[in-house]
Amino acid sequence: MEREFNNDMLNRAEAIRCIRVQSLINKKFDFLDKHKMKADFIDYFAKMMQIKDQKWKMVYAHFSNFVQGKCNFGEVNVDLCKRFRAYLLNAKQLKHTTRKVSLNSAAGYYSTFRGLSKIAYRDKLLRENINDFLEKIEYEDVKKEYLTLDEVKQLAATPCDIPVLKAVSLFSCLTGFRISDIMNLQWSDFGIAPDQGYCIRIRTQKTKTGATLPISHEAFELCGEVGTGKVFKGLSQSMINYPLKNWLKQTKILKHIIFH
Repeated sequence: MEREFNNDMLNRAEAIRCIRVQSLINKKFDFLDKHKMKADFIDYFAKMMQIKDQKWKMVYAHFSNFVQGKCNFGEVNVDLCKRFRAYLLNAKQLKHTTRKVSLNSAAGYYSTFRGLSKIAYRDKLLRENINDFLEKIEYEDVKKEYLTLDEVKQLAATPCDIPVLKAVSLFSCLTGFRISDIMNLQWSDFGIAPDQGYCIRIRTQKTKTGATLPISHEAFELCGEVGTGKVFKGLSQSMINYPLKNWLKQTKILKHIIFH
């Protein structure tokens, strides 16, 4: 039994040795594709950004600032990533340049960047999976405020200059949907529930999980006339920041309320 164990350990050690030797040979004689190492990482990042959500655009902008718009794959290593982590922890916001990026925003940005490194490694554009050697930025617990039923009624009674913003806000209150899911909601996602009410078949943008969720008649009415394509047409990312804050001020609700 002991002999078998020893032989097994020797075989494993030999396998590890062979992998290590191959790695050293690749480095010594530069057998890895030089063209890939010299390829533009910023350009790759930009192309990935086009098929991802809004957060990727923010991360791209910060990383581009960090490397001053120049970075090839050969430069993407653990040290560079650690320095980008430190940059995010001290960076200023892109729009409000006097304000610091919040810790939770920095954590989200760095998580996205680490996800990009995984994709690049999978695409065989990086020598190693550097994500395995990176320390994530921990999120801090934040007390989330919410609206009471009376405050939701107050919100519904307050005129809004952007009708679709009002409809989306109330829809979010009644359903608990994230803004990313609401923005991508299609009429084809709706169905009839077993109780003859309404339900939505949704694949969440954040967790990429699917679910069928019932919604109230009031929530369905906020969607407007049944049609095709996107439900809340005309809704844009820019509406959920300043216009939302401005509308909330008119309601006299003093809580810090944002979409989740």
